[in-house]
Amino acid sequence: MPDAERDRPGTADWRVRSPGPAPAVAGYADRVSVTPGEECGLYVSTTASSFHVSAFRVGWYGGAGARLVWASERIPGRTQPGPRLLPGTRTVRADWQRTLTLGTEDWPEGAYLLRLEADNGHQRYVPLIVRSVRGAGRTVLMHAPATWQAYNRWGGYSLYGGQSGAYATRSLAVSFDRPYDVDGAEKFLVYERAAVVLAERLGIPLAYTTGPDVHRDPAVLSGAAAVASLGHDEYWTPEQRWHVTEARDAGTNVVFLGANTCFRRVRLEQGDARPERTVVCYKTDVRADPCYTSRPALATTDFRQAPSPDPESSLTGVLYEGYPTDAPYVVQAADHWLYEGTGVRPGDGFDHLVGVEYDRVTPGAPVPEPLEITAHSPLVCDGRRSHSDSAYYTVRSGAGVFATGTMRWVEALLAGTPDGGHDHGMDARTGAFVTRTTENLLRAFALGPAAQHRPAPRPNIDEVYRAGG
Repeated sequence: MPDAERDRPGTADWRVRSPGPAPAVAGYADRVSVTPGEECGLYVSTTASSFHVSAFRVGWYGGAGARLVWASERIPGRTQPGPRLLPGTRTVRADWQRTLTLGTEDWPEGAYLLRLEADNGHQRYVPLIVRSVRGAGRTVLMHAPATWQAYNRWGGYSLYGGQSGAYATRSLAVSFDRPYDVDGAEKFLVYERAAVVLAERLGIPLAYTTGPDVHRDPAVLSGAAAVASLGHDEYWTPEQRWHVTEARDAGTNVVFLGANTCFRRVRLEQGDARPERTVVCYKTDVRADPCYTSRPALATTDFRQAPSPDPESSLTGVLYEGYPTDAPYVVQAADHWLYEGTGVRPGDGFDHLVGVEYDRVTPGAPVPEPLEITAHSPLVCDGRRSHSDSAYYTVRSGAGVFATGTMRWVEALLAGTPDGGHDHGMDARTGAFVTRTTENLLRAFALGPAAQHRPAPRPNIDEVYRAGG
């Protein structure tokens, strides 16, 4: 992102003020991302007589948080049909008629919120990434629409529950051809937006993509300085994982700003009209997955589970362990370069920063070495004592990899600020610590292979777990 875009005047009025009841206004795009200038279809249903669309690019913009890039004229409203349920996999689709075609000429690369504004006073978002074709020399922000969709309950079904909320009647596949629930962009707003704003404020060279795009075409990772997985990035295809691993092994640094990352193995399959519009994940019903016997490496369950176990820790350095928890983040290696300027000492804690899901370095699980645990945080989860770990390792290519080990990291960037709507009790001190640490991380990783310009990890797994359990 050029400085000219970062320094443009922002728009204060970009938020959804009143989502209203579900039928009031909702919509979806027929692509999770476009390249600049590429068209996409927008599908809208509303009980209002008319609506209009505003396209906001998320970024720093002097603290405004977004910029209005485009706005439509008034568009006649219509109520589209209700959800359609595909019985075999309990997949919900909207299958609406296209309302309008968006051209993105002159839209800079970045993360966008399309705000649908109905004349009944209600609003909802449709998220869209205007993705980068090249990422060489840049830090690639990798958004997670497959995870957004996994949790989406629009139409009564997600990968977690059916209409009654029961796990047994959950979807086995979910479709992008439907709106997102709540305000239309909840997962992006909670787990990704603050990281985008911070990265743009730093002025480092940035590129933008999504997990499904990296799955299909890894070219954006070629020569990238770093790739950043954001706060909740649970659902990956094997292809996405291979491509990120290959980039690491070619010298691209990797950042995991959350927890529970790369935990579920999914497939992307054909939608009604476009490829890769369906996210498939059978989870504990994996034996019913058509790929279970014929193509076991594509069978959709946790990466660590049969029929093709491959724990995520071989990439992330940490292993997802549990939910829910709420615990202080406890610094282990206070003199690590990550924590420069934070003023921390060994054993310093930051209340509520570990949660609601967490990862740890698990002795016995595959991890790249040398690996250093930089934070080791005692916790209790479901009555059992354990730890969350932040971890840093390097590989032969010189690439560095850092994982925070907590899902609240990106949320904490806003802690103690007026914008901190999901701060879980985290205070301004925690916000300042996480912000400075993230700045150190992104600035260092933007310089290229971390092993070439930052101290090597000091292996301490045995020491930490012998002393602390």
